[in-house]
Amino acid sequence: MPQPLTLFDMARRAMSAQLVRMNAASSNLANAGSVAGSEDGAYRPIRAVFAEQLDSASGLSTVRVDGVARSDAAPVKQHDPDHPLADADGNVWTAPVDENAEMVEMLDASRQYQNLVEALSTAKQLMLDTMRMK
Repeated sequence: MPQPLTLFDMARRAMSAQLVRMNAASSNLANAGSVAGSEDGAYRPIRAVFAEQLDSASGLSTVRVDGVARSDAAPVKQHDPDHPLADADGNVWTAPVDENAEMVEMLDASRQYQNLVEALSTAKQLMLDTMRMK
């Protein structure tokens, strides 16, 4: 019979999910403004895809990362014939990354991660206090 999930297991899974979310946003920010010589070669933003995972032993739901998905946002076409990556028509394509939205995503993931750290810290302190009472 599988072991039921503990608070620490649930927090670990949630923290891992937030790290994937932060890494996706930081990758998008790092590639903002990147230029490619073709529409197909242009960077497209990525997002973490989450799913609910039910633990049969405890009946509790946790989060799991199902993967990372590329956005279908179209790269921005710009006419820049002097650019070294320009195609025969003088066009380049820039990544369709909204830097403000990525910063909001990163801050939200960071706050969620910090909330989980605080919850674990509180749980640890409560356990220690309970042990001292015996």
